[in-house]
Parts: sequence; C-alpha cells; structure tokens
Amino acid sequence: MDTDFSQLDERLGELEADGYLLDADGTDPNQQYLSGFDAPDPFLTLYAGDVHLFFPRSLEFGRAKRESDAESVERYVDYDYDRLREEFDRREATDRVRAAFLAAHDVEHLVVPPRFPTGAADGLREQGVTVSVDYDDVIESVRATKTETEIEHVRTAQRANERAMAAAEELIRGASVDSERRLIHDGDVLTSERVREEIEVTLLRNGCALDETIVACGADAADPHDRGSGPLLADEPIIVDIFPQDKATKYHADMTRTFLVGEPSETIQEWFDLTNEARAAAIDAVEPGVTGEAVHDVVCDIYEDAGFATLRSDGSTETGFIHTTGHGVGLAVHEQPSIGPGGDELEPGHVITIEPGLYDPAVGGVRIEDFLVVTETGAENLTDYPISLVE
Repeated sequence: MDTDFSQLDERLGELEADGYLLDADGTDPNQQYLSGFDAPDPFLTLYAGDVHLFFPRSLEFGRAKRESDAESVERYVDYDYDRLREEFDRREATDRVRAAFLAAHDVEHLVVPPRFPTGAADGLREQGVTVSVDYDDVIESVRATKTETEIEHVRTAQRANERAMAAAEELIRGASVDSERRLIHDGDVLTSERVREEIEVTLLRNGCALDETIVACGADAADPHDRGSGPLLADEPIIVDIFPQDKATKYHADMTRTFLVGEPSETIQEWFDLTNEARAAAIDAVEPGVTGEAVHDVVCDIYEDAGFATLRSDGSTETGFIHTTGHGVGLAVHEQPSIGPGGDELEPGHVITIEPGLYDPAVGGVRIEDFLVVTETGAENLTDYPISLVE
C-alpha cells in the first residue's frame, strides 16, 4: 500500500526525535497500519524514515519478510539475546536488545503513542534512550485519510455487510406474528440472538467477521449500544447495526437500518421520517473543508426544530438524539475524524458514517446509518441498501 508518512515525519521533526515506535500485536490498528503485518503476539515496529520490524522469536520471521511492508525484519537473537540472558534477567536482556535495535537504526530519541506499554518505555529509558509521548497519536491521524486501495477494502467489506443486512431483513420481514406479538420463524420465536447468528454466518461466508452486532427491539433499541436480546416483537422498531471486519484486509464497514413488522405508531413513523431527513441533509452537507461539527449541527438543527432534545441543546438528556452524528471507519470501526462536537475539517479520503437517531425507552429507538467517503467535490455514499421502515 502506497502510504504517505509525511505527517509522521513532521511530527518527529516537531518533537526533535529520530524514530516512532509501536509495541503491540497485530490487532492494534496503528500496528496493522504501520507494519503492514498481522501477528497474534506483540512485536516492535520502528519508523525512522523507513519501517523496521523486531520480533522476540523467530516464529513470525519468515512470514514477516514475505508479507510486511518493512524495510527490514529482525529478531532478538540477531542482537545477542541468548548471551544476554545468561548475564541478565529476562526484563533487562529484553531492554538491552531493544536499545541495541534502536541504536542500529540511529535512534536516540524515540516517540511513542499514548498507550505504549509503561514497562517497555521505562526499560528503554533505563538503557539511555530518550522516550517522548505523542499525545496527539499522529498515526491515527495519518490513518484517517484513506488511499484508493483502502477505499476499495472498505467497499468490499460494505458489500459483505449489505448481504448480511439482507439476510437479517429477510428473517425479520418474513416472520409471522403470534398472539403475544412475538415474531415467529419456522415455528420458533424469532430472537435477537437468532438474527445475529444469521448475520454472523453470512459475513463468514463473505470473508468477514465481527465480535458483536446490534439487533435491538423495543426498549432495548432506546440504548444506542444495547446489543439486544430475546424475542423480537411486532409493531416495535428493530434496530440492526452491523459493523464487520474483512478478515483478509482488516478494514471495517458500518451500516444501520431500522425495521418494523406490523403497523408503526404515528410516533415511530414520525421519528423514522425525521431521522431519514436528517441523514439525507447531513450527507448533502459533507464536502472537503466542512467540519465534522458543522455536519453534526445540521442533524441537531433538524431534530431541535422538530422539538426533540439533543446533546447540543441539553447535555444531560437521556432521550432524543443522544450521540454524535458519526465517526471515521477503517482499521478500527471507530476512528478519526469525528462527526460531532469539535470535529475537524473533512478531507478527501476520509471514510465516515452518518447515523442520526432518536431514542426513548417508552417508545424504542430509530437509527439509520450510511457509510461515505469524502471526495474532492463532496461525498460518495458507499452504502447501497434500501431505507424502509415497513415493507
């Protein structure tokens, strides 16, 4: 992947440092991004004009040389670790080979992200390495602007996401209703858990996976991050929010739809129509140079003009619009930029969600979420899925 590290170079210059170091396993988005490698155990990635990997053992050595984006791949044994273990305990021997690795790449002053392991930082300092913390987390900022390759990765994840949403909708829309208003599928009560299972199986068949997803009905849907549980009911809104990760590329997608079987109340229909209006208006507002906060304000204006509370109008409200309008998506499902208060200017290559919603435990919840990439002239909606409360 042709990655632009100029922001990282600028940050090192500002801090008068020689290198940037990560100590994490391959599930860490910054580690995935900088190293171009995925491993289950922690390893070091050094950026010092080029990328260099450093492994405690030889287990990942061959694969890292083949698959990573690194200029060099090295191991503790290359820096005399076995001899050092005869003289020092494991911790000091590790600190000494790490310091030697840095010295070999002319790094005396090191920058690390805010969540860098404390013990590792202290150990390097004891070996004479200057360690500064990059509280701005510049690599996360670099990750916010996607290359064309990354955008194709999120497109692929989104296509799988849409297939999973279609499988969920088919179960929900195809259900009958029993005397207790419960949805019935193939003679069994249709539950949140059953729909989630269908989503997960569909994603696996399409090269994606996820740890959790949201299928929330009724009062559960009034909490934006309640995963939902138990029977799904007729005449109640059902929020389905799916945010899978492509297993090959590690990039995410994100989409939410709200379904209802039966007859929506006047209130639910009003909420749905207003939320869809807010979604469309926010998407129309997205273009380079507009701030995430300004896009969020568009949604708040629509809801507040209709008489609903937002966190902008009442920071303590527990009903109404009780979250931000969106967030960046990439190697993490929530990353920069923010589409909310304090959100910075949007730039071409930013991949973001737009997900307005309304919530009240007495009514339930409604949320509609699309997935966009900011372009030179506006935004492209990466979501190709219909929006409909009822059939």
